[in-house]
Amino acid sequence: MSSGKTIVWFRRDLRIEDNPALAAAARDGSVFPVYIWCPEEEGQFYPGRVSRWWLKQSLSHLEQSLKSLGAELVMIKTQSTLSALLDCIKATEATKVVVNRLYDPVSLVRDHSIEEKLAEVGISVQSYNGDLLYEPWEIYDDEGRAFSTFDAYWDKCLNMQMEPVSLLPPWRLMPAAVTGTVERCTIEGLGLENELEKSSNALLGRGCSLGWSNADKALTEFVEQNLFDYSKSRFKVGASSTSLLSPYLHFGEISVRKVFRCVRMKQILWRREWKSQGEESVNLFLKAIGLREYSRYLCFNYPFTHERSLLRNVKYFPWNADANHFKVWRQGRTGYPLVDAGMRELWATGWIHNRIRVIVSSFAVKFLLLPWKWGMKYFWDTLLDADLECDILGWQYISGSLPDGQELEQLDCPQIQGSKFDSEGEYVRQWLPELARMPIEWIHHPWDAPLTVLKAAGVELGLNYPKPIIDIDKAREHLREAIFKMWEMEAAAKSATSDQMNEDVFDNSDSIKTSAILKVIPKEKSSCLTYSSNDQRVPSFQNCNNGLLPRKRPLPVDEEKLHMDKPNKQNKEAGTSGREDLCLTAESLASKRQKSTSSTSTSIISFTVPQYCSSSDGRPFQDHESSNLNLTWHEKIDLEQTSNKNG
Repeated sequence: MSSGKTIVWFRRDLRIEDNPALAAAARDGSVFPVYIWCPEEEGQFYPGRVSRWWLKQSLSHLEQSLKSLGAELVMIKTQSTLSALLDCIKATEATKVVVNRLYDPVSLVRDHSIEEKLAEVGISVQSYNGDLLYEPWEIYDDEGRAFSTFDAYWDKCLNMQMEPVSLLPPWRLMPAAVTGTVERCTIEGLGLENELEKSSNALLGRGCSLGWSNADKALTEFVEQNLFDYSKSRFKVGASSTSLLSPYLHFGEISVRKVFRCVRMKQILWRREWKSQGEESVNLFLKAIGLREYSRYLCFNYPFTHERSLLRNVKYFPWNADANHFKVWRQGRTGYPLVDAGMRELWATGWIHNRIRVIVSSFAVKFLLLPWKWGMKYFWDTLLDADLECDILGWQYISGSLPDGQELEQLDCPQIQGSKFDSEGEYVRQWLPELARMPIEWIHHPWDAPLTVLKAAGVELGLNYPKPIIDIDKAREHLREAIFKMWEMEAAAKSATSDQMNEDVFDNSDSIKTSAILKVIPKEKSSCLTYSSNDQRVPSFQNCNNGLLPRKRPLPVDEEKLHMDKPNKQNKEAGTSGREDLCLTAESLASKRQKSTSSTSTSIISFTVPQYCSSSDGRPFQDHESSNLNLTWHEKIDLEQTSNKNG
C-alpha cells in the first residue's frame, strides 16, 4: 500500500461494496471521503422532496458504514463544488481525486469543467465505472455509429463479454490526516429536508429500509420470492410485483453488476431444472435493467434529449401548454379513475408502478397534449426514484420522440387499461375512496353508470368526483389535428430548405420557456450558469394556427443534422443513427481514455414569476400542493397563470 492521500468524492454511489472509486483509494493509501451538496449547481434538476428524503437517509447509512471502517464521511454544503474540492485538497494535501462516473448531460458538463480546473493545479482526477454494465462508448454498430433503438443496442450488449469482477468492501480504511480547515456540516445542515416537509415525509419510510446493506436484502428478497413469477405478475399495478430496486440503483446503494450477476445465476439454475417460466421472467427483468443502461447510453450520445426530441419531426408538434389541464392532471382530477389513482399515489408516496407511469404520461401527452417536458420535470420533482436519464427515456418513448417509441397517434383508452391492469378495481378504490363503493362493472368509467348506481355508491359526478376533463372521441380528434399540423409544419420547413428561402418556420418546442438547462456545445467555452432550486418551472407558450395537410406519418429517421459541416446521410440499417457534432461523443471520450470531452457553453432563458396569488379558483377540490411554501416549478405556473388572469 502506498502512502498517498486520496479524496473519495461520493455522489450517486452511496455504498461500500463494489465501489470502484473507494476500492482504488483504499489500495493507494489514506482516504478522505466527502459528499458535496451544491443546490445552486442542480439548477433545473434540483431533486424533489421525496428524492431528497431518500438521499438524506442513504447518507446517514453511508456515514455509519464508513465510520465503522475507520474513516469519517465529510459532508459539505457549498455554492461551488470545485471550491469545496479545492478546500479538501488543501486541508489534506491530497494529490488525487477519485470518483465514479455519471452520464447525464448536467454531470458531464460539470465533471469535465472540474477535471480541467483540478488538472491546472496538478491534481489528478481518476474516474471509474460504478453505474453501468457497459460504458456508453463501448457499444456501437458495425459502422461505428450509436444505436438509436433499444433492441439493437441490447442485443449487442448481451453478445458482449462483461467484466465479472465484483469488488468486495474494504475491511479497513486509513483516514487521511487533516492539517487545514474544511467547513463541514451535519446531515441536517445540508438542508435536504426542511421542517415543513418532515410531516409529509413521516410516512415514506414505512414500506422500505434505506441504505446499501438494506439494498442487498431487497435484492435477495425479490430474487428468492418474486422473480420466478415476474413474467406473469409484473403488470399487477396494485401488488408488489416489481423489484422496487430503482431508488437503490439511482443512488448507487447497490451496483447494477451485482443485480445482473445475481439474476443471471438464478436463470442458469432454472435452466438446468427446465423451468421455462423462470427463464422468461429473468429475460424480462434483464430487459428492464437494459432499459436503464440504454437511458444512460442515449443521454451520453445525444445529450440534448432532456430538452428536445430525438426525432426531428416531433419538434413541430403543437403542444397545448394549458396550465389548468396540467394542474388537474397532476392533482388526479381528470375524471378518469385509473389516471387519477396513479397521480394521487404518486403525490402521496413518491412511487407508482411502471405500467401506471405509462398510462398517466400517455394521458398527459395524448389526451391533453401537454408538453412532454412538463411531465418529465413533474416526475423528476415527485418520484422517489427520480432518475433523469430514465425519465427522459420514458417521456420521449410516450411522445413518439424515439425511432422505436410508441406511435404518436396511438391513444390508449384509460377505461380499457383499467379493465386490463386493475380488473377488480382494487387499486382505484385504494387511492380514490370516493369511488370505493362503485361496482366493478362501472369502476373505471363511472360517467356511464346509471344514476341509481351512482346514488347507491355515493358518487356525485362534478361534486365529489369530477366528470371527465375531455371526452375520448374529442381527445382522439384533437390528437389527429395536432399530428396533421405537425406534418404541415415539417413539410413547410423542408420546403423552405429546399427552395433556399430565408423564411422562418415556427418551431413549437423552441417557444416553451424553461429555466436553465445545461447544453453541451463543442469549441466554445463559458462558465456553467445555473439558476437556484426555486427556478423549477415551465411557463406557457404560444401556439401557431395553421391549416391541415394530411400526409402519411414520416418514417423514424435521425433527429437532427448529425454532422453540421457535412451532408446528412440517412441510416442504412434499422436501429442506428449517426453521432452528433453538437454534443459529447463516445468517440472523443474513448480517445481520451475515459476523460470528458468537448468544451461547454450554456444558455439561459428565464421569465419572472409573480410574487402573489389570488384566492381559490372556485373548484370543489382542495389543492393539496398549495400548503407547501417552498414552491416547485409546476406550482409557479399556477401563480403566473393566476396573476395573468387578475392583471
